[in-house]
Amino acid sequence: IIDYTYGREHTYYDGNGATLDHVDFSQPYCRLLRERLLQASVTANVAVIDGGVYGATQGPRLESAAEVDRLERDGCAVVGMTGMPEAALARELNLNYAAVCLVVNPAAGRSSEPITLENMQAAMATGMLDIQKILRAALSA
Repeated sequence: IIDYTYGREHTYYDGNGATLDHVDFSQPYCRLLRERLLQASVTANVAVIDGGVYGATQGPRLESAAEVDRLERDGCAVVGMTGMPEAALARELNLNYAAVCLVVNPAAGRSSEPITLENMQAAMATGMLDIQKILRAALSA
C-alpha cells in the first residue's frame, strides 16, 4: 500500500490515555489470510492476480491522467479510495487483514473510452459475483 490520503483518522493512538505504539507495517496484509483468499480463488475458479501495490487515493473524485501516470511511476498496480487507514488500523488492533480488489475502470488516460459511472456500476455488479464466490470458498475452507 502507498497511502496518498490526507485528513483521515489514521491511528487509535491519539495520545489521550493510550500508549503510543509503532506498529510494523512492512507488509500491510496478513500473509496467511492472503494465502487463504488466493486458495479460495482457485477453489472458486475465479482468476485473480496475486500481488501488486495498492495506491490509496483521497476521493471521491477519480484521478486525473497525470495522477495515474505518477501512481504508475510510484509502482502502483491498482488504485482505490479505500484500504487506508483501514489496513493500518487493523494492524494496530492486531487483526488479520487482506484485500481482494475489484477493478471497475481502466484509470484515466488508459482507455480511449470515457470513464462513466454506468460502466463502473456494471463492472462492479459483475465483479462482485466473483468476489462473493471467493469469500464463500474462503469461509467454507
